[in-house]
Amino acid sequence: MPLTVMEAEAVQAELRQLLDLTGPGPRRPARVAGVDVAYDGDRLAAAVTVLDGTTLEVVEEIAVDGRASFGYVPGLLAFREVPSLLEALGRLSAPPDLVVCDGYGLAHPRRFGLACHLGVLTGLPTIGVGKTAFVGVHAVPAAERGSWTDLTLDGDVVGRVLRTRDGVKPVFVSVGHRVDLDTACQNVLDLTPRYRLPETTRTADRLSRRRLAENRRTGLVESAQHDETR
Repeated sequence: MPLTVMEAEAVQAELRQLLDLTGPGPRRPARVAGVDVAYDGDRLAAAVTVLDGTTLEVVEEIAVDGRASFGYVPGLLAFREVPSLLEALGRLSAPPDLVVCDGYGLAHPRRFGLACHLGVLTGLPTIGVGKTAFVGVHAVPAAERGSWTDLTLDGDVVGRVLRTRDGVKPVFVSVGHRVDLDTACQNVLDLTPRYRLPETTRTADRLSRRRLAENRRTGLVESAQHDETR
């Protein structure tokens, strides 16, 4: 684990060379995982929910507790979250066919966001779906579901601004590893039959928050914070 911003950026540069951006990736994944992390101070709960690719029903879920071992630095979020997410993914009964991150892939200042980082370390196809634009410029897509515009950074396309609901704010899709952008966007549309955000993101978010709430009730979080003051 890097200790400084400079070391972390060097790790990103090294791992970026291992990216597979050609895909095409799974077009009809049977098992789709969503990952998310919730925080209480520097304590965290990392959640993975696996959905049936056809019904979008949750078929497996894992949550693990951890502690952020790297400070909050924009663009280096993966170093806070990846260790616990790897542990959670490793506890699944079988690997998912696709991992959807609540964050970014290529749409990142150094073209290596959380989805890229997690994809390279696991070897799994990954995509990032952000709620807001982290980097780049874009035109506003048409109001109809499925409309999109390019998200560009320094003249390169790093993602798409995709409308998942008529007249609702779009999401920001970027590839992580072993998936192309067309396939990534089609999967996001398949995962958003009712709401703006993919079902993978919604279920993983609920699980991570529920885990933190359970920890508070059992005193785990309070005990950990008390220990830090000594």
